[in-house]
Amino acid sequence: MPSMLHLSLPISLLGAWAVFARNFLVWRRLFWPALVMNFGEPALYLLGLGLGLGHFIGEMDGVSYLAFLASGIIASSAMNTASFEGMYSVYTRMGPQKTYDAMLATPLRVQDIVLGEMLWCAAKAVFSAGGIFIVALALGLLTSPSALWVLPAAMLIGLAFAGPAMMMSALARNYDFFNYYVVLVLTPMLLVSGVFYPIDSLPAGLRPWVDLLPLPHAVELTRGIVLEAALTRPWVNILVLSLYALFGFYSAAWLIRRRLLE
Repeated sequence: MPSMLHLSLPISLLGAWAVFARNFLVWRRLFWPALVMNFGEPALYLLGLGLGLGHFIGEMDGVSYLAFLASGIIASSAMNTASFEGMYSVYTRMGPQKTYDAMLATPLRVQDIVLGEMLWCAAKAVFSAGGIFIVALALGLLTSPSALWVLPAAMLIGLAFAGPAMMMSALARNYDFFNYYVVLVLTPMLLVSGVFYPIDSLPAGLRPWVDLLPLPHAVELTRGIVLEAALTRPWVNILVLSLYALFGFYSAAWLIRRRLLE
């Protein structure tokens, strides 16, 4: 079994960039379908719930429900985009297409591939979050240039969720396996992380456990940026997301190495 010591070797940023560039060249041929998938669904959630349900709710936490929801949808959209790219696309390249086998026949190493894939997942998360950003801007929800900081935040969110998703890819034996991760992890996290309502409304005993998850920190960070509110604990949010990204990178690299060398 491969040792974690293998991952202590220096990572080739040039190699990671080559993986990133390869994915971009493939993706640009599918730009318009990707635009509909990564932009359309979150925009419908924002407009449907924000305008429809927001008509009955009015304000939440001192702002319009549409503005409250927009900041949460940016974070959840980044999460979903990075996660689905890290699961379905990575699994396809690792398994059916044998793309990683071809990459490893070059000077690339597993950790280079994983870093390149994580950066690509994060870039797609920014793309998806940027779409919601544009919708929010068109609706007049963003009034300050400082709101652009939400895009680097989306990059960090993408990194935080890319690694765990790639771990699932390394463990999966078919595409159906990802249903467990979506239904048992992503969907419950989406419902309790403050995207649709404040976390303060959760039972007091549940809040400390929710605070261990990455999405609440992603929502808290993006909401403070988008609503131009005082960020209560930005360094805690950044630290938690960074730790998830680091854990995901090393764990995914180890699991993918083990799978490819089976």
